[in-house]
Amino acid sequence: MITTHLSPTLKPPPPPLSLHPHLPLLRRHHHHPRRPISVSAAAPSDLLASVESVASAASVLAAIVLVHESGHFLAATSRGIHVSQFSVGFGPALARFRLGPVEYALRAIPLGGFVGFPDDDPDSGFPPDDPDLLRNRPVPDRLLVVSAGVAANLLFAFLIVYAQALTVGVPVQAQLPGVLVPEVIPGSAAARAGLLPGDVILSVPGLAPDPSVPLLVDLIKASPNKDVSVTVSRTGPGPGDRRSIDLTVVPDTSVDGTGRIGVQLSPYFRVTRVHPNNLAEATVLAFREFTALSATVLDGLRQTFLNFSQTAEKVSGPVAIIAVGAEVARSSAEGLFQFAAVINLNLAAINLLPLPALDGGTLALILLEAARGGQKIPREIEQRIMSSGILVVLMVGMFLIVRDTLNLDFIKDIL
Repeated sequence: MITTHLSPTLKPPPPPLSLHPHLPLLRRHHHHPRRPISVSAAAPSDLLASVESVASAASVLAAIVLVHESGHFLAATSRGIHVSQFSVGFGPALARFRLGPVEYALRAIPLGGFVGFPDDDPDSGFPPDDPDLLRNRPVPDRLLVVSAGVAANLLFAFLIVYAQALTVGVPVQAQLPGVLVPEVIPGSAAARAGLLPGDVILSVPGLAPDPSVPLLVDLIKASPNKDVSVTVSRTGPGPGDRRSIDLTVVPDTSVDGTGRIGVQLSPYFRVTRVHPNNLAEATVLAFREFTALSATVLDGLRQTFLNFSQTAEKVSGPVAIIAVGAEVARSSAEGLFQFAAVINLNLAAINLLPLPALDGGTLALILLEAARGGQKIPREIEQRIMSSGILVVLMVGMFLIVRDTLNLDFIKDIL
């Protein structure tokens, strides 16, 4: 998830109002085992490939931020609202220029950006009652400007998926019998029983002939210290060769008394790519993929809030987002399409949450003003609400950046 907010920037003199994405966040829906990286032994070609993949992921993230801020910017200028700044990135400016009343800047850290409005800038030259200041515009205009970033990301996500359909095709999953075991924790009950990553659990006595992940999880939780017989399919020595093996797993007992075996389970499916024959088919495929990705993102957010204690560790900051994107770029350039689309959708969804420092929080305040018959919320109260949200976002952002940096493989090797 990437968060943005509508707030005053935090530097003297009293700053202009800004639409500003502070903290990229992403909920990881799947775990991919990380490959160890040896910094000292890395070949120059491997190092170059790593740099290129990181640059690709960072470029995707910067482009998404650019699209979000462009949405705010274009909505404001199209309505004749005064804009003073448009910046991509954080930190010191690498390049800047002024075009008319707007200063454009490219900054050193490509993980955010902002559109600045001169509403609270005493040096702007605009009188406080100027009708073209954002805060003085009617409610519909302000709703348009604040929501335009989310709309831009939704549109961009669809265009990415549409481009994917026209170029590399849309991935389609074909469900296969069984439950896949992508990962086995060393020393766990599953490892002691002989389960290996890549095994497919085909059958379990007492379950339906074709077990599902929820049923299998329920059985394991209900069977601490009891024998659970499973039949698995395992890759053989030859290409395409698989053989069936019968194993007995004895789940360990968790602190809550339920059973656990120390594996990751997922549905077993085969992915194929469908290529459209014409633009009409491409549109249909893109819409279906866009809908499916949106449902996945929304479900991920729902799971995060409903089971925060279990899912908090899966929330990642900008460092981990780029690390995941770099891994995607290294494995398959085609995967960057979905990486970019999912980040766009995460940004749109999280920003609609009615929380301070998010676009959704600002929308909620504007709607509250409309419900009060156009009576504005006192400026001091609004700024306090937004400032508290900014502080929380900054604290969470710093925590995630430090945590995700320490979890990088080459940092672990150094430490």
